[in-house]
Amino acid sequence: MKLSTSYRWIAPFYDAVVAAPLAAARHASLASIPASGRLQILLSGVGTGLDLRHVPTCHRYVATDLVAAMLMRALPRTQGLDCALARADSTRLPFEAGAFDLVILHLIVAVVGEPASVLAEAARVTRPGGTLLVLDKFLAPSRPAPLRRLMSPLAGRIATRLDVVFEDVLARVPELHVASDQPALAGGWFRRIVLRKNAA
Repeated sequence: MKLSTSYRWIAPFYDAVVAAPLAAARHASLASIPASGRLQILLSGVGTGLDLRHVPTCHRYVATDLVAAMLMRALPRTQGLDCALARADSTRLPFEAGAFDLVILHLIVAVVGEPASVLAEAARVTRPGGTLLVLDKFLAPSRPAPLRRLMSPLAGRIATRLDVVFEDVLARVPELHVASDQPALAGGWFRRIVLRKNAA
């Protein structure tokens, strides 16, 4: 089953499963967005739009997802925001290089089959000196986690990979560096990571 097909079926139940457990982690990640000014911000892989509850209203947002059923559920959450929704693949974004001041990658890097492609595309559309906010589940580089690694091929076909090591992904996108990296949930399996794109 294609991941996009899987999420089309998951969409009606997604909020019931994900919203409450991750609400505090989302809020903490997005609290670093300035509450004034007028930034151009991309939410890549926005899903049902749960992040939109936690962002300042002053900025200009573009929110993308590959699954139309997810975007339909995100639409009501754009009320009160200057936010455009677009169907797009996070590994091939339809935006010019450097188009955004800030890119939000919540629960998307470890979902797709090629995490480095998502991160590289996000880096491409971020301006030099810009920021990327990552919230996702990552294995520690030295952690064996045999059960998660065993389950990951099946879980990755249905909903998300369980075996992604962020440090390995980041090593393939040299224009980014870590500004902060904090545990968010589940004993540090979920992490809140702030990345900066190197200045030109």
